[in-house]
Amino acid sequence: PPPASYWVCISFALQTKPWRKLKNMVHWSPCIVSFRKRYPWVQLAGHAGNFKAGDLGRILKKYCSNEQQCLERLASDILQPYVPAYYGLVEHDGEAYIQMEDLLSGFDVPSIMDCKMGVRTYLEEELEKAREQPCPRRDMYDKMVAVDPAAPSPEEHAQRGVLKPRYMQWREALSSTTTLGFRIEGIKKADGACSTSFKKTRQPEQVAQAIWDFVDHDRHVLVSYLERLKDVRLALEQSDFFKAHEVVGSSLLFVHDRTGLARIWMIDFGKTVPLPAKQTLTHRLPWVEGNREDGYLWGLDNLITILEKMLSE
Repeated sequence: PPPASYWVCISFALQTKPWRKLKNMVHWSPCIVSFRKRYPWVQLAGHAGNFKAGDLGRILKKYCSNEQQCLERLASDILQPYVPAYYGLVEHDGEAYIQMEDLLSGFDVPSIMDCKMGVRTYLEEELEKAREQPCPRRDMYDKMVAVDPAAPSPEEHAQRGVLKPRYMQWREALSSTTTLGFRIEGIKKADGACSTSFKKTRQPEQVAQAIWDFVDHDRHVLVSYLERLKDVRLALEQSDFFKAHEVVGSSLLFVHDRTGLARIWMIDFGKTVPLPAKQTLTHRLPWVEGNREDGYLWGLDNLITILEKMLSE
């Protein structure tokens, strides 16, 4: 099944959004959202128990040792303002949860976009393990056929299964992950419209159109996002944590509301792993299996360039 980070918890006023509409909303990725004011806290289309409401301004996310260790280290890093605040571990119904900041608590009916950063969303170790234990996957074959019936080879069609490394690399090549070093994972707008149809969004022009739609052509919001992205990039380039970690499957969470408030945070560190002692990454060099480069900064450079071009036109 998809990792826990792919399931969304969204805060909504049930009296303005009928339950059937909420229930039919597509899941996409990571927004960590708890109830605020009088609005109920609703978890949609996910694994029950991955997210729970915490105290006001906090949420609980099912324990993951990688993520917990990253948030703990990031609390004393220059990146601290750009990640959710970490409040330690708590136990709920016999299970461990990470207690962290609810990033949406200061927004009034926010719009949310998730951008998955880097040139791959799988660790090198995942490829190695899949090769050591090859097992054709029917679920991955079905996902491939749903997007492109011609994508599987004759052999894959015959066995109605694809190997995990093959599926992962095919999936990345479809989107802007390989062409730009990031991809839009999903967008949820303030009016409730939710879209995850970005699997084949590969070109800068397509990305720009999706972002314009996300911000409702509001240049003020776009300027705020661009400034925040540049701040994030500067912090990343100076971060001791970032130099010493392979950052895979992590997202940038874009949030704005009708007041014009706009912020971006780094989220989802379940696949962020420390490098061997004395090894560092540029996060810009092309990935070749074995060098562990993740392309995070290359993708961020491209995202900034796209926003700059949008504002210049």
